[in-house]
This record gives sequence, structure tokens and C-alpha cells, in this order.
Amino acid sequence: MHLGVDLTDAGAHPAAWRTLGSQAQRLFDAQRLDALVATAQRGLLDLVAFDDAFSLQPVTRHGVQGRLDAALVASRLAPRSAGIGLVPTIDTTHTEPFHVSKAVATIDHVSKGRAAWQVGWSTTQQATDAFGRKAAQDEVDAIDEAGEVIDVVGRLWDSWEDDAEIRDRATSRFVDRDKLHHVDYEGIRFAVKGPSITPRPPQGRPPVVVTATSDEALAVAARRADVVRLRATSLDDALAQRARLDDLAGDAGRSTDEVRVLVDTYVVLADDESSARARLELLDDLEPSSWATDSLVHVGTAGALAETIETWVAAGAVDGFHVRPSSLSTDLDVLVHRVVPILQSAGLFRTAYPGRTLRDTLGLTRPANVFAATA
Repeated sequence: MHLGVDLTDAGAHPAAWRTLGSQAQRLFDAQRLDALVATAQRGLLDLVAFDDAFSLQPVTRHGVQGRLDAALVASRLAPRSAGIGLVPTIDTTHTEPFHVSKAVATIDHVSKGRAAWQVGWSTTQQATDAFGRKAAQDEVDAIDEAGEVIDVVGRLWDSWEDDAEIRDRATSRFVDRDKLHHVDYEGIRFAVKGPSITPRPPQGRPPVVVTATSDEALAVAARRADVVRLRATSLDDALAQRARLDDLAGDAGRSTDEVRVLVDTYVVLADDESSARARLELLDDLEPSSWATDSLVHVGTAGALAETIETWVAAGAVDGFHVRPSSLSTDLDVLVHRVVPILQSAGLFRTAYPGRTLRDTLGLTRPANVFAATA
């Protein structure tokens, strides 16, 4: 099974930054993120994710406002970590495909093959006003554009063949120009010549992560994503969404072996259920925003969460969980030091990373270069 964790802000609950031990004064301190990634890495988690957007977080009475650039954070963390995947969100609505491809490829090179890309899109007027280049898009249009960007980015990653760099001192040839390719993409919204200025990433194509927030997003995920984050509130809901995803992937000519499905899970963990509920009540008292979620919520013990993970994976609904700790200062430690050992003792979770790259960890094959295959 696979486990990811979200390290955005101080935690998923808007009041997390106000809790004891949250290190609120260090929310924009990169050393704090180093420590969080190191903790996740000790638990042998597949990946850590960092959310990002071109507008401030939704306004609550006392919620966190502002965050660091996710791609730059991942680049900094790359040489300071090992084994674990680094997954920044990069917006497709206001970022050119060339810039997306270069940023993710850079993280993959610096991390030696541990990058992935969480696809983001924008529909807010606030984000649109920050750029002033086009009108705000509705969600359907923004998601459709995101699908096109994923296609272009993949081609740009492939625009250098794996052995394009020859570095031959005798002939003074650094690259084999025949192995650099113009992508010559002409689509609905983009006309991209290429090639990229960054060599092909170590993973060939770093995994693409799409959150299935709607039917349109699920369709894009089925066609383009390597990792799909489902929003499901029950096992039956997850099974139904997984079936739809598999059908859509099949229609697109993809095998279900090419996709890993994780369910977003908001967690509040404690030694017993009553203590966990008391923690949630405290958070809600600090920020009475109702902590609205549209996916699975677990308020209880580490053992109960491990049991839920085992049940959902065994049922074939998901391949793992993407955990969103209510408070990073508390729930991440419980996930790593209590939940993971239970799964390991049951023979359900790894005891070492299986390879060097995130694709190795996820059990995904390294994709062939489309231009080299054509040649």
C-alpha cells in the first residue's frame, strides 16, 4: 500500500497554527519543513505534498494567510532528503507549460528522481487579478486547460532523449543535437515549439498527481494522472469512484496498473477516541469554521486508522491513503510512530524504500520517450 502526507501550513484544520507546539512563528521557516520531511521519511512514507495557489487561502476568522512557493520549497528540500517523494502543487491556469516542465524537471534532477507534480488550477478572481492577462475561468474550462498542459509538459520532458548528453571532450560535443526534439505542439490554447532547456528528468516523466474534485477532474485524472487523489466519504463511495476511474482509463486505452489511487483522509489522532474528539472540539472552538471537508475524516486512534486503511485497500477501493493531519505538530508523529508500525507488523507496509526514485516506490514503470520511440 501507499501512504502520502500533506505538509501544507500548520495542518489541515484552520486553527492548527494556534495549538500548543505548532511552531506558528516558524510557518515560513524552511528548517521547520526540513524537520517535518525528515519525520515523514522515518516512516518510509511514499511522498509529502505542499499545496500552493496564486491567491490567499480562503478567509476564515483566524486562519493562516500566505505560504511559500511550493516548487521552490521542494527544490530546497530535495538535497536534504532521501527516499521520499516531493510533490509541489503548480498552477496550470497562470503558469506556462514550459515553466511547469522546467520547474518539476529541476526538482527531479536535484532529488535524483523523487519529484512529482500535483496539478493545480485557478478559478478565483483574486488569482486572475494578480496576473491581469485573461479573464477568470470557470472550473470546467480550467480543468480542461489543465489536461492540455499535462500533455504539453510530458512532451517537453521527452524533448531530450535520455542519452542526449554525450559530453565528448575529443569532439567538443556536449549534446547530440539529433536527440533533442522540437515538440511542435499546436493545441486549443498553446502552440509550443520546444525543446526544453532542461535534460530529461531522471524518472523520464515525474509522476503527475490529480485530485478528483469533480467529474471533469476525474476524467482528466483517468487520461493523464499517475496518482489520483479521490475525495470519498465512505468505502462504497470510494469503490464507485474507483470503478468509474477504471472505466474512463480503459476508454482512454490505459491499464489500471499505470495508476495509483489514494483517498484524501483528514485525521485527528489520539490515544483513545474520546481524546481525539476532545482535540477536534478544541480546534473547532479556536476556529469555529465547521472544518468543512469533502472526504474521509478519521477522529480516533492510530489502531483504528490502520484498520480502516487495511479495509479500504483490501476491498480494492484505493491503493493507499493521502493523509491530511489536522495538526502537523501532533498527527504527523502519531502517523509515523504508531500507524506505520502497526501496518508493518501486519506485513502491509514496507520496511525500506524499494528503489531510488518515486516511481520505484509507487511501483510505476519508467515511461518510454515518445520521440525516441518514434525515431
